[in-house]
Amino acid sequence: MKTVVIIAASGVGKRMKLDGGLSKQMLEIGGQPVIWHTMKAFQEASTVESVYIATLPDSIPVFDEIAKANGFTKIKGIIEGGKERQDSIGNCMKLIEQEIETSGVIPDAILVHDGARPFIQPEEIDDIAQLSAIHGACVPATKPKDTIKYVGCNPEIFGETLDRSRLLQVQTPQGFAPAKLIEAHRLAAEEQWYATDDAALVERYFPQQAIRIYETGYHNIKITTPEDVFIGEAILAGLKARKSKN
Repeated sequence: MKTVVIIAASGVGKRMKLDGGLSKQMLEIGGQPVIWHTMKAFQEASTVESVYIATLPDSIPVFDEIAKANGFTKIKGIIEGGKERQDSIGNCMKLIEQEIETSGVIPDAILVHDGARPFIQPEEIDDIAQLSAIHGACVPATKPKDTIKYVGCNPEIFGETLDRSRLLQVQTPQGFAPAKLIEAHRLAAEEQWYATDDAALVERYFPQQAIRIYETGYHNIKITTPEDVFIGEAILAGLKARKSKN
């Protein structure tokens, strides 16, 4: 099957409190930049044919060098991101539309991933891609470990306690049938309507599309705060130990 991937990697790490607008994708875990781990996972996924990355202008040559130096041949385009995450994905979507128009070949699925999630595994990518092609949409998620409470009109007082068994923490890569994802982004751009993930766009414009849940482990974290780097080191060590046993 043919899967095309978009990686949103324009985050400047505000919550990381990084100096000089440094991209958090260049923070090192296990001696390699976060984006290296992300690129490597998609390079090794058998269902993935091409990858497009949206990032900061200053990061484009750096990412390009990482891809070339490590033989990440599936990276087909590294472009400037937009003001918001959704704008960055839209920029990559234009390249994918051009690729479809030129080749005449429609991918089986398009996956959208956060560049700051470096620990997604190639076999998980393949599973999500296949489920996306079969069902039209698939999103990875994990069960929350903590009790979740709703905050009402008064932000200083808890409202009701939510049923944790009915809640999931959503992750990426999120996979979709190409036509629906492309159209959802087009309609959102027309309306200037922004969502925090691509699943919300598909839910809004294609409410009849059921989204298949793919439950992952707790390793697929997003590097967002300084503590995440230390957690990431432990996760990486655990993943390496697990692979060495297999």
